[in-house]
Amino acid sequence: QVQLVESGGGLVQPGGSLKLSCAASRIIFSRYDMGWYRQAPGNQRELVATVTSSGNTNYADSVKGRFTISRDNAKNTAYLQMNSLKPEDTAVYYCNAKAGLRSSWGQGTQVTVSS
Repeated sequence: QVQLVESGGGLVQPGGSLKLSCAASRIIFSRYDMGWYRQAPGNQRELVATVTSSGNTNYADSVKGRFTISRDNAKNTAYLQMNSLKPEDTAVYYCNAKAGLRSSWGQGTQVTVSS
């Protein structure tokens, strides 16, 4: 069974930065498309960014130019670098691994942007 473990969340002031990590195990990581999603209280889970197995990236309009998704296949880890954070970025951030019909989620990490 796929295991995804997120880390790097926390409390940060507006304008600050955080880097999230998603460590994967029990998968052939390089074959999976990786994604970051977020869910704020009262809202549905939404796409933040994805990186395909071939390295193509996609971003939600709300984070373009501020967030960068990347992956290190040698470390079985995906990352989300978040800069210029805003209060509206506050949410639980989830890592997703997808290959064909297989999709797995991590447990989530809280990001709070507040002064």
